[in-house]
Amino acid sequence: MDFHYTAPIGPYHDASGSAFNTFTTKKSVDPLPVPVIPARTLFRGSQISLRANGEYSTTGTPTLTWGFWFGTATLTITGDIALSSVITTPSGSAAFPWILYWEGICNLTGTAGTLLGQGYLMQGTSLTAMSLFPIPITQALRTVSSFDTTIDRAIGVSATWGTSSASNSITVNNLRVGIRN
Repeated sequence: MDFHYTAPIGPYHDASGSAFNTFTTKKSVDPLPVPVIPARTLFRGSQISLRANGEYSTTGTPTLTWGFWFGTATLTITGDIALSSVITTPSGSAAFPWILYWEGICNLTGTAGTLLGQGYLMQGTSLTAMSLFPIPITQALRTVSSFDTTIDRAIGVSATWGTSSASNSITVNNLRVGIRN
């Protein structure tokens, strides 16, 4: 007999994350601890929703790539769930808001599990306006391969700045993962 439920995935952070800056390679920018999907929690047809929001600041017009990552319980990024395109940010952004959302289903479980989904990034272009971008950026990237469902899977937010600067910072205020079986 199958057991069906809707559940948020913990552990849960109780404060905003740090402001991450001065990097140009993909980096986890999460508040700690990050949510971890326990091994063997996902079934074929399980629905997964990822939500994050926060703020970013810039100097000049650096590019920024946003996304959700998956990895090991030791917070090693092993793959991407969804990435944005490389987006040129507004000059002199100061605590502009952003929202990242992805929803999908588990199509296959096991060591070669797959997820299928899509979402969006709403990136602040000012304190009161936003632009909408799809994630992932192609139909082919909507399928996430090699998502091993037999081990604990950490889920987080990644960012990649095009220019390293102490003024180019990103903060995740809230990250939530939910599963419906």
